[in-house]
Amino acid sequence: MTQIKKLLINTTNPTIEARDLSSIQAKTGNIYESIAIIAKRANQINTKIKDELHRKLEEFGSLNDNLEEINENKEQIEISRFYERMANPSIQATHDLLNDKIYYRKRED
Repeated sequence: MTQIKKLLINTTNPTIEARDLSSIQAKTGNIYESIAIIAKRANQINTKIKDELHRKLEEFGSLNDNLEEINENKEQIEISRFYERMANPSIQATHDLLNDKIYYRKRED
């Protein structure tokens, strides 16, 4: 796993916290624009995590999916638990916005 992913997991608290809306609004000047930026970043994070998880779990997949042949694989269970313990993508995106880790720009009309 990359250092960036480890850093993101260690610094982002996975529990839901109440946030001050004025601090979120202060980043862009408009609460709705800030939430739209958070939503777009959360979608990016979710897609990245989903692709990474599928890539890691592909090696455990079998061509024949018989109920008798399914064995518990401890490594597969640990990978799944790791991703379950991660912070929600929207929590990570909010954390990134509040810590100025998201680059955004307004489209000129």
